Amino acid sequence: MFRSRRQSETLTRAGLYAAYALIIIFFLFPIYWVLSMSLKTVPQLFATPPVWFPIPPQFSNYAYVFSETPILRYLLNSAIIVVLTVFFALLISTLAAYGFSRFTFRYKKPSLLAVLVFQMISPVVISIPLYRLFESLNLLNNYASVVLVYVAVVLPFTTWFLKGYFDTIPYEVDEAAIVDGATRLQVLGRILLPVCAPGIATAAILAAVLSWSQFVIPFILVDNRNLFPVSVGLVNLQSSTETITLHYLSAASIVAITPVIAIFVLLQRYIVSALTSGALKG
Repeated sequence: MFRSRRQSETLTRAGLYAAYALIIIFFLFPIYWVLSMSLKTVPQLFATPPVWFPIPPQFSNYAYVFSETPILRYLLNSAIIVVLTVFFALLISTLAAYGFSRFTFRYKKPSLLAVLVFQMISPVVISIPLYRLFESLNLLNNYASVVLVYVAVVLPFTTWFLKGYFDTIPYEVDEAAIVDGATRLQVLGRILLPVCAPGIATAAILAAVLSWSQFVIPFILVDNRNLFPVSVGLVNLQSSTETITLHYLSAASIVAITPVIAIFVLLQRYIVSALTSGALKG
């Protein structure tokens, strides 16, 4: 009986590992295929059977992308938009999360539910009304309009995330500081924010990743090539030069996703640590 139970556990564990392997392959194979195409020659792109491992790898494709296309400008535009988005989103969501966590007021639960509902709205649904609104306000083709919408998109997520983090800190900490003469803003700035720093950092990272991957919003609100973020710039890369083909587009795509992958690889330990510590506090 003991042996049968042990065999059952072994089979279960093997099945889980097999499922994990299939999931990993499912998500990583498209990235590998794009990477493979970015290192191929034109004949290898259309070879039958397909070339899985391009030999020798054509790193000159990447040199061409950097020298002959505006990919660096697109990356800079994305970086500017993401930094501004994260700054304003954290500024607003930190105050909102503190209010939702520490104060009791009328319609608090409906307000939280409304924030959650806004999180469920896809930018695709509101893209046309947004275009007409910003056109009437003469706010098309600038960073401000894109950042404003990006902030609205990530704000519900960061608000809910930070509220949960504030909830893990006992309210007695606030009361002790207030008794000592601290104001609400001093409690927030000097006591709660240092304690919540891992959670705020995690919210910033996730908001940056969400903002970096946005496509519909800048595609609708921006038609000036010099202001394209990298997500829109890749779509328009074909028209920026007469000679670009699939292997160059693949190389540009790898360049575009590298910052996001680097963030997760370098900071995943801190992200997991912040999430688990936030869950275990209190």
